[in-house]
Amino acid sequence: MASQIAGEKPTYLSREESFMYDREVSFPMEETRNDARIEYTEKGMTNLSSRRCEILQISRSSVVLGIATQFRLPPNFYLDVPSARIGMIGCVVKRVHINNVVEARFLRLMTERDMKRIFVYSTHPKHRNLTLDIYG
Repeated sequence: MASQIAGEKPTYLSREESFMYDREVSFPMEETRNDARIEYTEKGMTNLSSRRCEILQISRSSVVLGIATQFRLPPNFYLDVPSARIGMIGCVVKRVHINNVVEARFLRLMTERDMKRIFVYSTHPKHRNLTLDIYG
């Protein structure tokens, strides 16, 4: 690299790429319809505020949420899916669309078991006949 200072060792962070997500495999999004909650702290306070939302699409690494009311969304928040008993999934906002749709990335990959639980409790017609395996 010609733009490097002489004698400086190249590091991974000096490249022009996102060091967090560029090398991650992208998983296909699946349509679903689940009620969820966005939980976040306001102005650095210790108590959590929450807003209702709906999961429109989900993959193991990201989610698309529909929000009923407009509010100032923080750059990171927790996602809670009470029907599937999945709580406190850390998320980072990727994009907020004008029509109250939010794209976010998970801070950790969802497990296949959690994905199946979300699909079982979904009201989307595609997942109507799914059942939960209690032994698996």
